[in-house]
Amino acid sequence: MDPKEIKSTVSNLEKSTDDVTILKLLNILNDGVVPTEKLLRETKVGVAVNKFRTNGNSEINSLVKKMIRNWRDIVQAEKKKKSGSSSSTPSGESANSSGSASTSNGPTGKFHSGPRNPKIDGINTTLYDNGTRNASVSALYTALAIERSESGEHILSIAKEIENEVCKAEYMAVNDNYRNKLRTFTMNLRNKKNPELRERLLNKKILPSQFVKMTPNEMAPESLKKEIEKLHKQNLFDAQGATEKRAVTDRFTCGKCKHKKVSYYQMQTRSADEPLTTFCTCENCGNRWKFS
Repeated sequence: MDPKEIKSTVSNLEKSTDDVTILKLLNILNDGVVPTEKLLRETKVGVAVNKFRTNGNSEINSLVKKMIRNWRDIVQAEKKKKSGSSSSTPSGESANSSGSASTSNGPTGKFHSGPRNPKIDGINTTLYDNGTRNASVSALYTALAIERSESGEHILSIAKEIENEVCKAEYMAVNDNYRNKLRTFTMNLRNKKNPELRERLLNKKILPSQFVKMTPNEMAPESLKKEIEKLHKQNLFDAQGATEKRAVTDRFTCGKCKHKKVSYYQMQTRSADEPLTTFCTCENCGNRWKFS
């Protein structure tokens, strides 16, 4: 694929919302892109593809990781073949002698793999006369950069804004409240099970001024939020069952084990003119359901 074809496919990919189309376009890129450092920089295909790392579809998630890993290996092999030393590192790029990270600069992002922190990315976080503030910016940067491909400059700008918002809230004082807040924010951002939080901040779906006002529950991973909601509904179901008189009947059939020994109770959960809601529990397997 030439750069024009890749850009067109990337544009369609970014507009796609259904998994079937996304998989089709990703496979087209996987089969058609012969990655070079120049091509990845020009098309930003690595950045576009990497956004789907956190997709809920395991097939998409797995394919994206495979593509990024393969492209990284090919680009690294290309760079080694050209020189085999850091002296050939393109202008504007910082070399990493450990070989743990590979970057390709672009105006809005980098094709990047491996662990990231300000030192590896060549980012200066000595911004203030106060060492604690500088350390906070550095910690936020490292947390935000986990499994991300945005440019170091962009990640630094978000880290600076978050730190500055916390500092302003404490009237520009570096006190215990400041340290505790930064520690909480950094820990939540470092959670590898919470890529959505990092993505929303870096894509500016959440502004730093909003982020610093979020509660731990609001910052929790989507999977944990769903689990909490499920638990809440289950507890509500149990609580309702405990307060209502249950009867056992053979009029209902369990959809799970097909047994007919079912206990049930009824409750008015909607307006008075609506029918009662019936809550059922299979006495054989414990399966629960409800209907109106």
